[in-house]
Amino acid sequence: MSKTRKGHVVIEDITDPVLRRYAEEKLLAEQLSENSVSSYLSDLLFFADYLAAQNPPLTLETMTEESILGYLDERQKAQFSVTSTMRTVSAIRSFCKFRKSHGYTDRNPADTVKSIRRPRRLPSDLSEDDVERLLDAPDTKDPVELRDRAMLEVLYSSGLRVSELISLTWSNVDLTQGLVRVIGKGNKERIVPIGEAAIALLKSYRAVARPYFDPLGRSEFLFLSKFRKEMTRQTFWYRIKIYAERAGITAHLSPHTLRHAFATHLLNHGADIRAVQAMLGHASLSTTQIYTEVANARLRAIFESGHPREDFFGKERERERRRQEREGKEEEDS
Repeated sequence: MSKTRKGHVVIEDITDPVLRRYAEEKLLAEQLSENSVSSYLSDLLFFADYLAAQNPPLTLETMTEESILGYLDERQKAQFSVTSTMRTVSAIRSFCKFRKSHGYTDRNPADTVKSIRRPRRLPSDLSEDDVERLLDAPDTKDPVELRDRAMLEVLYSSGLRVSELISLTWSNVDLTQGLVRVIGKGNKERIVPIGEAAIALLKSYRAVARPYFDPLGRSEFLFLSKFRKEMTRQTFWYRIKIYAERAGITAHLSPHTLRHAFATHLLNHGADIRAVQAMLGHASLSTTQIYTEVANARLRAIFESGHPREDFFGKERERERRRQEREGKEEEDS
């Protein structure tokens, strides 16, 4: 078998006929990307190395439930990321299921091996003041920065994914009604409102900056790069980091930071969670509910810092400490 430790595993280089057939089925029948299949193969080949080093040596054909659990335990001790181990478990379970369903074996040693769940992480919490500073950072006298300001406003105003933002066309936007038609994940369409600030900046961008990017008016895309092509996620992310630094924002940012802020700030101001779910394009309400945790965490912090009775027990402990100090001093004096 051929493998690269830090690179791409090429299906054509796999000499094991079972493993190769497995990879081809994942690629063709399940329509996974080449990168995904390559990652699965890499995980299986690393596991094969571990099996070969056991005493007695094992293979992908002779692996046992104990050897799988032992490998996962070793990964945990080596502090591999949860995401990486999740994919490893998925690859092993998938390969074992494939071998049994295709008659290579009558047993599945991964049957009782449970999937690993990703720990639930709260999105980055960007305050409303942070957002204001970020939105004010671009110099709107410059056509490139006017474009960026319009993009930032639309993103924060609507909660779009960055991929949805850069895919917008002029036909997707109704500036009269203040609505944007979005084609999201799973090719699902949704209509999202945008605010007055975003509408005003889009009008300014169209009148002032757009001719700089598309002098002949030939592109249907709303936002273009200075090379007169469709914007990329990477370019926009690079621009966001420039403005964050300019605004003095030290909070961790991601390409979805403004989407997270959009949802959290709406909920902070009393928006209905199902309305937020619809605007974000979440299929499940549970996906949206994570933002209520961010909102609640912020409200709790405000409460703790401002409510006169919140630190009651802390004050009681401080009074008790001082009382004990006084009693100790009195004993010394006597």
